[in-house]
Amino acid sequence: MLLAVVQPWPEGKQPADGELMERVLRRDASALETLYDRYGRPVYSLVLRIAQQPASAEEIVQDVFLQLWKSADRFQASRGALAPWLFTMARNRALDFLRLKGEKQRRREDSQEDDFPEPAIARPDAEGAIDLSRRAEKVRALMSSLPDGQRKAIELAYFEGMSHSEIAASMGEPLGTVKSWIRGGLLRLRESLKEARS
Repeated sequence: MLLAVVQPWPEGKQPADGELMERVLRRDASALETLYDRYGRPVYSLVLRIAQQPASAEEIVQDVFLQLWKSADRFQASRGALAPWLFTMARNRALDFLRLKGEKQRRREDSQEDDFPEPAIARPDAEGAIDLSRRAEKVRALMSSLPDGQRKAIELAYFEGMSHSEIAASMGEPLGTVKSWIRGGLLRLRESLKEARS
């Protein structure tokens, strides 16, 4: 693989992501290093939150940046910023890892199934299940009544496990806006649930 010799950027100037990606396309390894310095830690945090295994998270992050190097031509600045594209790639890799891990676990359990006696079957709690189902319906209805930005920010925080800064990067919104959306949305949900109980 040939690496291009590209003039370095001026002292103290932080190159934009788009400029760095253009240099990656020309096989400038220093541009990839700069992107790794810029995004390596937040990408690792996101992957670790999903994969829950530091060694596996490190491997996934390396795969993500290797994919960025190999597929730099797939990134189009006209379609959006680099950060959400990178976080989406990292999230997908981490979820693939979890699926593969789950599949391996299921195969192991299937092969050991005959070695264990059948567990005693607990009787279902019909009233508890109905109550839980009603509460879930209320929460779903309340979530759908929130403005799109608030709803999406809360979903990313609580269902995807993303931090506020990761959500801001993913949605292309200021960090303060994301924090106020989440705080306001949760307050609104709490108040609505209190009213529903009384």
